[in-house]
Amino acid sequence: MKKILYLCTYLFNRMHNGSFLITVSVSHLNLSQFVIQKMQPKPTTDLLKQLRGLMKDPQYVSEPINAYIVPSEDAHFSEYIAQCDEYRAFISGFNGSWGTALITENEALLWTDGRYYQQASMQIDNNWTLMKEGSPDTLKLGEWLAKHLAPGSKVGLDPRLYTYTQYKHLNAHLDNADKKIAFVKKNLLEVIWKDRPCRPANPINPLPYEYTGSTIRDKFSRVSEQIKEKNANHLVVTALDEIAYFLNLRGSDILYNPVFFAYLIISRDNFTLFVNKKQVSDDVIRHLGLEFGNQYVIKDYGEVETHLNALVSQKEDRVWFSENSNLALINVIPKKNRVMTDITPICMMKAIKNPVEALGMRNAHIKDAVALCCYFAWLESNVGKIKITELSGAAKLQEFRKMQKDYVGDSFATISSVGAHGAIIHYHPDSSSDAEIVVDQMYLCDSGAQYRDGTTDVTRTLHFGTPTKFQKECYTKVLKGQLKLGRTIFPRKILSNYLDSFAREFLWQSGLDYAHGTGHGIGSYLNVHEGPIRMSWLPIPEDPGLEAGMFISNEPGYYQDGEFGIRIEDIVEVVNAQTPHNFSGRGFLTFDTVTLVPKMKKLIEIDMLTSEEIECLNKYHATCRKVVAPLLEQLGQNEAKQWLIRETEPIGR
Repeated sequence: MKKILYLCTYLFNRMHNGSFLITVSVSHLNLSQFVIQKMQPKPTTDLLKQLRGLMKDPQYVSEPINAYIVPSEDAHFSEYIAQCDEYRAFISGFNGSWGTALITENEALLWTDGRYYQQASMQIDNNWTLMKEGSPDTLKLGEWLAKHLAPGSKVGLDPRLYTYTQYKHLNAHLDNADKKIAFVKKNLLEVIWKDRPCRPANPINPLPYEYTGSTIRDKFSRVSEQIKEKNANHLVVTALDEIAYFLNLRGSDILYNPVFFAYLIISRDNFTLFVNKKQVSDDVIRHLGLEFGNQYVIKDYGEVETHLNALVSQKEDRVWFSENSNLALINVIPKKNRVMTDITPICMMKAIKNPVEALGMRNAHIKDAVALCCYFAWLESNVGKIKITELSGAAKLQEFRKMQKDYVGDSFATISSVGAHGAIIHYHPDSSSDAEIVVDQMYLCDSGAQYRDGTTDVTRTLHFGTPTKFQKECYTKVLKGQLKLGRTIFPRKILSNYLDSFAREFLWQSGLDYAHGTGHGIGSYLNVHEGPIRMSWLPIPEDPGLEAGMFISNEPGYYQDGEFGIRIEDIVEVVNAQTPHNFSGRGFLTFDTVTLVPKMKKLIEIDMLTSEEIECLNKYHATCRKVVAPLLEQLGQNEAKQWLIRETEPIGR
């Protein structure tokens, strides 16, 4: 049997063409169906030929370029981007959220990290070489360029898609190796992307004070004060979620993210908004007037560079940019000593939720718990009786979420993954890969919703039959790590990466690990992944340290390639901790879990838990039952209520 599994895994990771399904009947090992569904790679031969022609065409480049970089980002450095900005996916076929493509005269390379190794290997064709970012044997992009390009080579990039920090880092590598960066005035892929979608311009809607807890005027006063403290004159805001947050407006220009395309320049006494004016309704104008007055100007989205140039040409103003601002904007400033790059005050304000936002986040997660309990109870009753696939399951979950008050939409594409698909960390089912959810395989469901009072993100791993001993051991090690991190006490302002290893401890003891971070910030009816907080084994340069009022995820996992995936994810609020001492008056913090969905007892190897862990889990389950069961009863969801009661029964030896 092991030989068969190794063969399946090998084929899953190595084959690059076509789609295929492997089924193995081994009922005596509780693996009656071993499913691997192949993704179809995109043919890129013709596209690469066209691009290489443009790299030498004087109509588009002032002098021939020897390499062209295609990053994942849009001009706002959004994690999720609109279809019109998916340049890297267009040229390579790989559509994961992070990666960088490099095209030279003879090679095409794709860098991505451990979340996407499997997905990328299936989505790129034989023209491409996968570069496994994070592997000790893989050169980073700048290192590869320095080593492999001939002296005097030119490396082309679109300055709208690079930050000043990224540029300085790349330029240092190239300068030392006698290579130069060449900016293109027009993105070369726009020339060959014949059916490129238009930029979205959907309606913008005000978000009332009952959800925000702070007016534009309140936020402006705090930001303006910090602009003065930094001895700056203007703050250029390019992050779409920061703009939406500051203006108490929401949109839908990017799927799953309630944002709209805009730039914002905040000066000491006023602000200028750059947006497609067709999106600005009378309601928006009325909202801006009520919350701020008339000390603002609205200009067209495309006028930001011209306006910025006019601002700085009139006088020696100092301009504050985020470190994630695009290079094209920073290049507008003629003297770099008039540029300041630092995390924006809006980013920090957004990360620390005010009392209204914090209450909204908790309410959103209660509603989400109701929906998820309904879904998991429905699955338990129907898997093996009717055909339920990854896609139809995700659609059923959305139905339950739509029943909740103030539901707007999903916060990301549901990761509904069965068996081997669960080992693909950011797998999303589509019509070509959709597999049936079956009794004898692990099922991983990572999903979230946008409610007007908060954003959710929850992962649970389930099994509807009899899990193997190894699966239970792995699940329990992940659970032990999550419980340990969730009850950790730590000093105020500690950097998140110092806590990451708590979640990995029990996996590491067995030589196991996972190739993604342990936590991320989450927005309040904003982006599901919100900076500046990220919890990872890697240092995060922009991490300001943990503060009370932040909401982050707690999500360790384990992934057995070609077999199954495990992830348990809760959202936790950073709260003040009660300690007998207070070293140097620093203050201590801990986490309070706001997700209220049971962990699956069937997957827990109880003998591996300590008494403290059992007590912690039982207390959590008691809270889930107390808060969620009455709501299920009110909705008449008796099956879900019974499921919840059963799953929250105390455990013990």
